[in-house]
Amino acid sequence: MSTLNRRRRFLGQSLAVLGSTAALSACGRAGEGYEQAVSQTWRHAQALPTEREALLLELIRYAAMAPSSHNTQCWQFRLGAHSLTLLPDLSRRCPVVDPDDHHLFVSLGCAAENLAQAALAHGLRAEAEFKASDGGARIEVALAPTAAQRSALFEAIPQRQSTRGLYDGQALSAAELQLLQQAGSAPGVQLRLLTEKPALEQVLEFVVQGNTVQMRDAGFVDELKAWLRFSDAEALALRDGLFARSSGNPAVPRWLGSRLFSLFFTEKAENDKYAAHVRSSAGIAVFSTESDDAAHWVQAGRAFERFALQATALGVRTAHLNQPVEVPALRSEFSRWLGLSGGRPDLVIRFGRGPLMPPSLRRPVSSLMVPS
Repeated sequence: MSTLNRRRRFLGQSLAVLGSTAALSACGRAGEGYEQAVSQTWRHAQALPTEREALLLELIRYAAMAPSSHNTQCWQFRLGAHSLTLLPDLSRRCPVVDPDDHHLFVSLGCAAENLAQAALAHGLRAEAEFKASDGGARIEVALAPTAAQRSALFEAIPQRQSTRGLYDGQALSAAELQLLQQAGSAPGVQLRLLTEKPALEQVLEFVVQGNTVQMRDAGFVDELKAWLRFSDAEALALRDGLFARSSGNPAVPRWLGSRLFSLFFTEKAENDKYAAHVRSSAGIAVFSTESDDAAHWVQAGRAFERFALQATALGVRTAHLNQPVEVPALRSEFSRWLGLSGGRPDLVIRFGRGPLMPPSLRRPVSSLMVPS
């Protein structure tokens, strides 16, 4: 029997099992629970908390809506009298794709930016400072009273998502690109917006090279698979990781999802997917920092999150294409192509208009806290 026929037979048998009344009933119950969890996660507060600790916990809820590599949610929070501290959760690091914890600290920066936007909306000015000592790296956020301002970026927090699907291929206006450029610029961080087709094709070549290297690395594939959540029930139970439906794939039990992953997660299929994604995008944003250290990685995360929130406010979707910065040898070549004289390229983000996808979940705030 040919490989193709074996795959078809396996799919037919699997779908027959899934089609049973019991399986459909279980999937339906899990789906209802997932939808309820989505509505509880991706929302604005119904009322402004007045008690100090309740307000700080609400700010943490907004911070935790930030993106993170593989949706690991690699952060912890500690309450202070007039401050919050963001700490890396090293138990959630990804040592294969992110051996130097670059993405981890970028993710902390994204959370810090969400926190700052939410604090201002709730009448607090947030001053974030990166610190590193024998006690470990952290971001200390001092909070002081100020006039409340609900910005467009704050309003966009519950709508932002990493939309891993096709976009409509239409260009953005000059005014929209200018807003994105302003939002994503910061001291020590450079943002390049690439919108011309030749440049996008050049980036695609880097993406395909990087994806090919990663797909041939068994450790990378195993790490990625460990963070995949194939079913509604699995996503609901763990509330982290990469949910199948968020990438346009069907929700299936893990036993089936694991087998389908092995059958269809191939080098060619992934390269073809990325080619379609890039060619459907309005452009690609490349973030780079002037120094290659954790403090600047945090700043890159904050700049990217402002960019993503501004894009969301404009009805523009974003998604990561980080292969060119994740493979060290390729990152050096990509840096030379960009003309960087120092620092490193940090993030590669495609953007464009497209449909929303089912969102991922977030862990409860109580699970993110460490003692003061």
